[in-house]
Amino acid sequence: MAHIQLPEGLPGIRGPMAFSPETTKPLNLLVDQLLWSPDNTLSRGERELIATYVSSENDCQYCQAIHGAIASHCLGDDDWNLVRQVKDNPETAPISGNMKALLAIAGSVQKGGKHVSTDQIERAKTLGVTDKEIHDTVLIAAAFCMFNRYVDGLGTWMPDDPAMFRQRAALVAEHGYSAANPTPAFIPTPV
Repeated sequence: MAHIQLPEGLPGIRGPMAFSPETTKPLNLLVDQLLWSPDNTLSRGERELIATYVSSENDCQYCQAIHGAIASHCLGDDDWNLVRQVKDNPETAPISGNMKALLAIAGSVQKGGKHVSTDQIERAKTLGVTDKEIHDTVLIAAAFCMFNRYVDGLGTWMPDDPAMFRQRAALVAEHGYSAANPTPAFIPTPV
């Protein structure tokens, strides 16, 4: 049960977004820019994988499920094996060296920004990772720490049906976050 009165039937971040439409638009614009902007050399699936990994490290069940579903959808990982392997151990997952280096950086950001080491940055750059990719990885990781705490800090609920996550993944993949999570005209009733 949520810690505050949220609209019925909206799991995870969708409930708080409906509760606070004035913050929904900027949050959706941020996530659209971070995860869906075409001006990025990291694919949408790779950026969603970063969000999924950070959410997993934060133990945010909803965010790792929904972003894992979106990453799987974008990467053609229909059985979600790749996402599971990345969450278990990115260093042994069948992903590029660049993604392994970026996920190591994201994992350090999840612990705290000062945990990112010069060695991690040098490893990434040696592999050809760009400054923009490092920047975006750090920002995605930091933003998802905020999103994870938003979802879990309000005690939102999570559906049991994996089909819901697949359906949302297809919707977000087709339209992006702003269109998939429009600002509703929800006004909570006073308690």
